[in-house]
Order: sequence, then C-alpha cells, then structure tokens
Amino acid sequence: MTIEKEFAKDLIRFIDNSKSSFHAVVETKKYLTENGFNEVKLEEKWKLEKGGKYFTTKNNSALVAFVVGEKNLTETGFRLVGAHTDSPGFRIKPNPEITADNRYLKLNTEVYGGAILNTWFDRPLSIAGRVSVKGENPLEPKEMLVDLEKPMLIIPNLAIHMNREVNEGFKFNPQLHTLPILSMINDEFEKENYLVKLIAKDLGIDEKDILDFELYLYATEKGSLVGLNEEFISIGKLDDLAMVHAEMNALANAKNKNATNVAIAFDNEEVGSKTKQGAGSPFVKDILKRIALCEGLDEEEFLIALEKSFLISADLAHAKHPNFQEKSDPTNIPVINEGPAIKIAANQAYTTDSTSAAIYEGICAAANVPVQKFVNRSDLKGGSTIGPISSSQLPIRSVDIGGPILGMHSVRELGGVLDHHYVYKSFLEFYNL
Repeated sequence: MTIEKEFAKDLIRFIDNSKSSFHAVVETKKYLTENGFNEVKLEEKWKLEKGGKYFTTKNNSALVAFVVGEKNLTETGFRLVGAHTDSPGFRIKPNPEITADNRYLKLNTEVYGGAILNTWFDRPLSIAGRVSVKGENPLEPKEMLVDLEKPMLIIPNLAIHMNREVNEGFKFNPQLHTLPILSMINDEFEKENYLVKLIAKDLGIDEKDILDFELYLYATEKGSLVGLNEEFISIGKLDDLAMVHAEMNALANAKNKNATNVAIAFDNEEVGSKTKQGAGSPFVKDILKRIALCEGLDEEEFLIALEKSFLISADLAHAKHPNFQEKSDPTNIPVINEGPAIKIAANQAYTTDSTSAAIYEGICAAANVPVQKFVNRSDLKGGSTIGPISSSQLPIRSVDIGGPILGMHSVRELGGVLDHHYVYKSFLEFYNL
C-alpha cells in the first residue's frame, strides 16, 4: 500500500471516531499525547519551555496545539495553520420527542450549518455529542461524551408516487420533512423523556442527573476508499476534519526547532464562528500572547511577532464537478488529486492576496506539491471560511487554501487520496521552514 493510501486510511479512522466536534477534540488530544505533547489548561498559569510541545482546549470542542521554538518570536513570528472541527448536520432540540398518530416516535431537530438536506434521507443514523451532568457546584457541571453508535434513526423519503416533484427541485421543510424516526410506539412504550432515558442508560447514570445536552445526528456508515484505483476518499466531515488531521500530523512530525509552530482547530465555523471557541473570538490571540509572555516578551514585542507571523487558513475547496461543469469558473478549475487549491475572492471572503498566494506557492514548490487556484464564477455567490474572520482578531498575513472535493456539505463528501497527502506535505514544509 502506498504512503498516500495509508495516510488516507488514517484520516478515515480519525473521522469515523470523530462523531461530533467534542469527539474530534478527544481524538486529537489522544494523538498529540501519544506524540509527546502536554496539555496546559487555560484556567491555570503556564510555564513553557523552549522546544516544549503543548496543547490546550476551549469548550472541549476547539483545540490549539503548539511547539515552542528555540528562537525569539520577534525573529520568527508564529507559523500557524487553522482549521475547524464542526460540520453541517442536525442538532437535536430540547424536549425532542414528537409522536405521529401515536404510532411513530420522532425526534425534533434543527439544521446546523449549510447541510445538503436530501443526502441525509434513507440512511442509518445515530446520535453523539456532549451531556452536561449535575455536579457538586452548580457553576461546574460535569461533562460526559456520548455516542450511541447503534444505527437507530432514519429520515425516510416520501415515495415518488406521492411526491412527483422530488426530482424537479422539491423544497424540503426542515421542521416537517427531516425529522428522524426513532421507534414504533406500543401500549407499554414510555415516550416521555425517552431520549434522556436512553442517554442515561448508555452512560450508566441517573436520568435525573442530566441537566442538558448538545447532541447531533451522524451517519453510521464507515468511510472508504473508492474508485477503480482507490483514488478517492468517500466519507462525511471531510470539511473540515481532513485539514485538522493534516495539520496535527504535520505539527507532530515537523523537525524545525527554530520557529514556534501552531495548529488551530476552531469550532462553529459552519454557523459563523461568532462563539467563544470560534475564529471570531480572541481566544487564539490570547493563547499566542500567553506564549509570548512565557518567553518574556512585552506588548510591543508581541505585536512585532504578529507582524512576522503567517497563517494558512485550511478549509476544503470546490473541485470542478464533471456533471455540472458550467458551475465552475472558466479559467480557474481545481481538479481532484492535482494538489491543494489557493482560494481567492475579490470580496475578501477569502484572505488570500498576491503576497500570501506567492508565499504558499513557494512552500508547495519546495515540498514538490502541485498547487491550483480556486475562484468562484462571477455570477455565483460563494462561501467563506475562518480566514477573514480570524483576521479580525489576528491582523497577520494569511492565505486560504484547501483540498478540492466534490459534494461539499453532503452527508458524504468525496476527496482525493493524493490531495490529502499533498496538503499534509505543504503544512510539513511550512512548519519546517
């Protein structure tokens, strides 16, 4: 098996275990700990050592890992790669039980982010997320992660005989048409607080101790390599766990000890990043400042370090779709397995400018990695990412890049085996400069 396929299979393992952003952070912490990183708490004083490898978390759904460089930050600045842990899908509402004709038990959900709704239909689904449990201090409830694992829900489609417009642009109503069925109801069925009872049983706790939860649906089908030569990665949450996987591996494997390297995994990018653990908050800037303070820098020296820093904002990019070729820009056409794409937008939905693009192209050239460019069609509104949002908190040079994929925001996306390894190699080269 090639190195690229082995790396892609490790990505699939990582995503399969990352059922929610909370689980993604647990998986990342496990990997970092196995590679010599030590956790530092935001609520405690830090004492960092040159060459030390550390990580910290925010809300247990965002994580920042870093290696302290041997040289002064005013010489090297910070070398940062940023990604995010969350993906579009469905979040379960409080008091979620809904009965239909007293025969079916459904769960009330709301859409999280820009999910492609129809891809969630007719698939085995389960539930994962965080549960807040009663503690000794009301200000400090305990947190427990839950993953029911078993395929126990499904969102069934309406038969085409009753919905002749389904293939002609039918508009799904997320309050009516996308509620998952959990069970049939019989006379002995206790449907009140059924989900809480289910969660309590899985966690082995008293249901009365559950105060609240953040629970999400996920598809239970495992990821796989597909294609005649297994050249594609088929799995959900490529956007953006693929970049989290690549950046953390690059950080752990980098050999350069001079610069301070940082890998960021924000949360809530898919809903705007305006949370304490999102790119729109100052938590990463605060972490960088604490690193600088541990090195004895004053405020002006910290600002100098920021000016010498560089951020690779790493999200996914759109590959040209072979069945919808008219949706792509006519001259900037990323293709799967031909390298990461630099993302450019005149409206600054991406932070890339000519200087930052040139820097990343130089990094890729040094790593022997092909590079492409992505620009939206001028008559189509594109998306955005953490780059411009993080720039409002960290005014440093930045480029937006991503591995090109198809089916972005589908419950199951399609990426390239070679591209994932190309992205990793570019990050590794960046950290080793």
